[in-house]
Amino acid sequence: MTNVLVRRALRGALSRVRHVSPVPPASADGPVAAVYDATERDFGLLAPPVALHSPDPRLLAAAWLMLRETLVATGRMARADKEAVATAVSEANRCPYCAEVHGATLHGLLAGGTEGAGTGRSHTGPGGSPGRPGDPAPPWPAPVPSVQVPEAVGVAVTFHYLNRVVNVFLGEPPVPSSAPEPARRASRLVLGRILRARAGGHHEPGRSLDLLPAARLPDDLAWAAPAPTVAGALARAAAAIEDAADGAVPEPVRGLVRDRIGSWDGSPTDLGLTWLDEALAHLSPEDRPPGRLALLTALASYRVDERTVAPLRRAGYGDRELVALVAWAAFTAARRAGARLAPPAGRTTPPAPTP
Repeated sequence: MTNVLVRRALRGALSRVRHVSPVPPASADGPVAAVYDATERDFGLLAPPVALHSPDPRLLAAAWLMLRETLVATGRMARADKEAVATAVSEANRCPYCAEVHGATLHGLLAGGTEGAGTGRSHTGPGGSPGRPGDPAPPWPAPVPSVQVPEAVGVAVTFHYLNRVVNVFLGEPPVPSSAPEPARRASRLVLGRILRARAGGHHEPGRSLDLLPAARLPDDLAWAAPAPTVAGALARAAAAIEDAADGAVPEPVRGLVRDRIGSWDGSPTDLGLTWLDEALAHLSPEDRPPGRLALLTALASYRVDERTVAPLRRAGYGDRELVALVAWAAFTAARRAGARLAPPAGRTTPPAPTP
């Protein structure tokens, strides 16, 4: 019965996406169908955090590339250790959906004795790096071998991104918090077994890269260069997100978000919203609604609600523009988190274009 409950919850999760309408699997074609098929094949299910990007196929592909090539693809770092990073980052970002799914996967891998599972130790903290006073601890066991740094930081960046997008558009975990705790506990065990079945196998790195054109790796992502498939995924995703943001993110909003992110030390924002009102005062009245959503997405995504989105709808934003705005703000914050996590020695001049 629990198995049925979990599978129904996973199938019905797309119906709980808020603010935008994902493309239904039965209606998907072209690039959307290609990503949906790849997600089901390699991840084990059509993950709602990926599918909610479907109003813009470029962003759908970008989200899948990042998730697959950092977390799913077989590499130098054990899958269980990568799931531990994903879980820790999700907990720090107050993303109950991702924390539950990846915590259940981690538990399933460890309980199943998957070969190469690693320690699976979960470390909380939104992301700093060792030796920087005042920064939170990195979300993985330290020290990480240098050959694993691109994957470890890549997973952290991917989940700094996905957590923010999921908090805006999805929120609730697959089995809602309103369900009785015994049922939730049993469901987490079943979910772990379902996801472990795919997580434990071999997934060839680079298989998803052809979904987006090659692009140059930005300087702030240069820590990924030693792992060509991770670098290729992040470079392509960065280009797709910037391209999709054209027309959706006004230039004054971009400048404001970059300025705030540039001075962000990784710590949580104040409980109040004084900081937000003071920041938005520098924007014109027409730029304040997108500015509010962008800043909240970047710095306090769990606080986005209908009151944040409604003014943008009235201003003419459709599903594509909303997803693009949120994706751009989330990735801007994620890139900053990655730059703080990566050791200085990992910052090298990247090749161009990446494979």
